[in-house]
Amino acid sequence: MAAPPAPTAEEWQLAATYTLKNSKRYRYNWGQQVRSMMGTAVAGERQGLVRFRVKIAPDGTLAKADVLWSTSNVVEKLALQAIRAMPPLPPTPTGKPLVFEKTIAFLPFETGWPPIYKYDCLPDPPSFRNRFAWSGASPQRTAHADREDAAPADGAAAECPDPGPDSIEAEEKDMERQFKEWGAARLNGAD
Repeated sequence: MAAPPAPTAEEWQLAATYTLKNSKRYRYNWGQQVRSMMGTAVAGERQGLVRFRVKIAPDGTLAKADVLWSTSNVVEKLALQAIRAMPPLPPTPTGKPLVFEKTIAFLPFETGWPPIYKYDCLPDPPSFRNRFAWSGASPQRTAHADREDAAPADGAAAECPDPGPDSIEAEEKDMERQFKEWGAARLNGAD
């Protein structure tokens, strides 16, 4: 499979201003840039996955890239070479260091698609917290306090920038994923 195209200057410019969801566009563009510089993936021993923990300084320079795991030494070396040879990146969107984990797939078949940005302004769902469990040392919280914490701020929607249109490929893959997920549930008897 041929390497995907590197992000354009326009895509990097948009990513440099996108602060939602831990600078989601910047993280996606960084992964695309690395993968595009790795070249064509061919089936065999030159294929695999590698996951990095990345820290990018506020000025856009790479501060750190640690390999968390990899399935191929060859792919790990290719990815590290690509990271060292990356062109200068724009400053991070928040003006602070950007820390994230990214898996680079060097496989001869499709491994993903562009993310969907239209739901980024919605608040994150509340994380599960067992209200019946208590450590005995921490202060106890009431159910009323939990509901107050989960309520979104009134001005949250007003501050949300326009994420712009999603690509047709991203929309298509998202619909395909939903169809597979919900179609499989229906076939298994869940309605």
